[in-house]
This record gives sequence, structure tokens and C-alpha cells, in this order.
Amino acid sequence: MNIIVGTRGSKLALLQTKQIVDRLSEAYPQDTFEIKIIQTHGDRNQQARLDQMSTSGIFIKEIEQQLLQHDIDLAVHSMKDMPARLSKGLALGDVMLREDSRDVLVLRNASSLQELRPHAIIATGSKRRKYQLLAYRPDLNIVGIRGNIDTRLQKMEEEGLDGIVVAAAAMHRLKKKECISYYFSEDEMVPATTQGAIGLELREEDETLKEMIHLLANEQDTRETRIERAFLYLMNGGCHTPIGARCHIDEDHITLQCVYGKEDGTELRKQLFEVPLSKEHELAMIAATEMKKG
Repeated sequence: MNIIVGTRGSKLALLQTKQIVDRLSEAYPQDTFEIKIIQTHGDRNQQARLDQMSTSGIFIKEIEQQLLQHDIDLAVHSMKDMPARLSKGLALGDVMLREDSRDVLVLRNASSLQELRPHAIIATGSKRRKYQLLAYRPDLNIVGIRGNIDTRLQKMEEEGLDGIVVAAAAMHRLKKKECISYYFSEDEMVPATTQGAIGLELREEDETLKEMIHLLANEQDTRETRIERAFLYLMNGGCHTPIGARCHIDEDHITLQCVYGKEDGTELRKQLFEVPLSKEHELAMIAATEMKKG
């Protein structure tokens, strides 16, 4: 069987896709896997701020269309880019790979958030990151930024920015750990839902490919990301909303650290929820109900 795998063309997207294809190829040597690069709306429009773009799923829609047209069989995404509601006829496979879910600071002349000079200029394209940063340092000047990791690092130097906030997972996968100045804890900076996880999207009826992925998946990562995505779905969260969640499943209990706020940043609420394992399938609803009370 020849399986065509669709992905964006960025260095990070191709690296993540190769990681998945290598695992599948090793486990299923009787099959062949072909990578197809697909340009998305988010790739074509690098000028507009993400929170000003009205299209949901700007980094996945064209890829989903090719799945539905049977032009590809499997799509590889950064799962945090995926909207809470998938297109009809598509489904998410189990999680095979998840990296560090934390956010990090890359700084030019400091080693932590506390060491930053007053009114330092920090760039991020995320309202979730922006408003959590300002909760700790209201003096900071937060500016927008777009582009891949290399582009953002270059802009930091060329534009004299004091720093940028990016995902640890991207820096780790691109082997740029040495550039990281500071790791936020997950309660300091609640990550985007499913941050660090590679999302595998396929046609809902493709039971064969679902099973192939399932046999290689990490059960705990799959369960945790399902809870995070359920919270996102119940909160009706999108790229215009500062929202995040990180779930941890331990031996006898589950925690869900959440953040949610208004689009303009006038309200931002964080809360940690903890339930016994028996309430795994209720946790997202418990958290969403409480967070909506605001």
C-alpha cells in the first residue's frame, strides 16, 4: 500500500512529518510512504497578524481538502494549529509523538523574565502568551511577529527586539535548545492546548490507517491531548481567544491547568482542576463549566 502524507513546507513541518514517516516505515516495511508538500492560506499570507485573520484553521484547510479529495491519505500538523472542530468526514489519529509542551523565552540580553529591562520589547503572535506575560510584567511592550523559528530569530536581531516567546517543542525539534534563555513553568505560562503534540489527521472511515497509527501511539499522550481538545471544543476557543490547557494523567488522578480570557485581555483567568481517574471523561466539562462562570 502506498500512503501519501500531506504537510506544510516549513522546516519544522517537514521535520515532524519525517519523524512520523520514519516510524511508520520502520513498523510497516511492506508499505511505502510519500510526502507531499501543500501550501496553506497561513503560509501564503505572512503579513497579517494571526489574531486578525478570520479564517479558522488557516494552516490546515488546504491540507484537509486534499484528504477529503483522496489526494493524500494522512495529514501531519502541529496539533495546536488544529481547530476544535474538524471538517466533516475527518478524524484525528492517536498521538505518536509529543515534545515538551512548555513555552520559552529567547532573549538577547537577559536570562529570565525577571531580568528583562523595564519596558522591554517582546514579540509574540499569540494573545494567550501576550496576556499571560503582561500579568507578570505589565510594563513590557508586546509586539506581534510572524514567520518560522529562523525568521523570528532573525527579526529579533534585525529589529532590536529584547526577546521572543516560542514553543519549546519547536526549538527542541529544530535543535536550537542552546538559544533558549528561560523555560516558563506550565502554571506561569499555560501552554496552548495540545502544544508539542504532532497531530495526525485522516479520513474518518480509514480504519486500516487508524489501527496502524494506534499500534504505534503513546496512550498517555493520546488521553491527555483528548482532554485538552475537549476543553478547547467546549470553550469554543479559537485563534482570537487567549485560551490554553495542559493535562497530566498520573497513577491515581488527573490535573488540567487552564487559562481563558477575553479577546482584549481585560480578563484573564487561570485555574487548576484535579479529579480522580474515574472522572477522566468528565474533566473537560467540569473545567469548561467553571471557567465560563468567570
